Amino acid sequence: MQTFQQALRSKDFVLTAELALDATAGRDAIIAQAEMLAAEVDAVQVPDSSPSYATFSPIAVSAILLQAGIDPILHLHCRDRNRLALRADVLGAAALGVSSLLLMRGQEVPEDARPKIKTVYDWGTLQLVRFVNSLEHTNFLTGSIATVFKPDRDWKPTRLEKKADAGTRFIQTQLCFDADLIRHYMACLVAEKFIQRASVIVALAPLPSADLAQWLGKNLRGAVVPAKVVKRLRQAANPEQEGIDICAELLREVAHIPGVSGTNLVCLGDAEPVAESVRRSGLRD
Repeated sequence: MQTFQQALRSKDFVLTAELALDATAGRDAIIAQAEMLAAEVDAVQVPDSSPSYATFSPIAVSAILLQAGIDPILHLHCRDRNRLALRADVLGAAALGVSSLLLMRGQEVPEDARPKIKTVYDWGTLQLVRFVNSLEHTNFLTGSIATVFKPDRDWKPTRLEKKADAGTRFIQTQLCFDADLIRHYMACLVAEKFIQRASVIVALAPLPSADLAQWLGKNLRGAVVPAKVVKRLRQAANPEQEGIDICAELLREVAHIPGVSGTNLVCLGDAEPVAESVRRSGLRD
């Protein structure tokens, strides 16, 4: 089984895909989805629960994938755990054989879910990254999150530098469907020599409809969905196929942007559109 760590070292451009998890899919369904994705990408990302509802434990799903011979990139949010729970989950992941972690603060609990659901922020992302990289006898590849934007001329990636200082070795962006914005953002990271310290992975997805694209742009923190993408989906005779085409086109563009080490494709429901996007992009031919 090739790991994400090995792929990141050996390939010019890596591909990963993020599972779509809910509270009902069983082990067989998880494996079937993961195997479909693993046939097209280098590793499968395992998301943590959303801020307003619980899904399968990402550690349990990671164990299922490892048993099936698929390398998982485990997501861990600070939001849902105090420091004892975070430490326990990291140690458990190490014992299972997980080799890559994507660590993040996690989105706030929506107002309409309060006060039934309480927000827990005992540690921040930097504290969690430092803890993971302080552990002996582990070899985690540690990642964190960034948002693509257009920096000012005198901008310095100070927050990203702090993450790299703490031991972060790859940065994954929030969803961004604007290739020009990615190109500008990456030019700044290249100029500041940040990419010599951490690899940068750009998040994309095959958008199934204009309505969902618009919702993501307005409600998912850090997501960038240009109006032209929404318009293209709305005017399409087959929006789902159009979403696959848009994703494939962006994959090809992003693969040629200096400084980008790979792409993570997010499943917004079925896994097949993600697999089809990779095939249509030609990046694995």
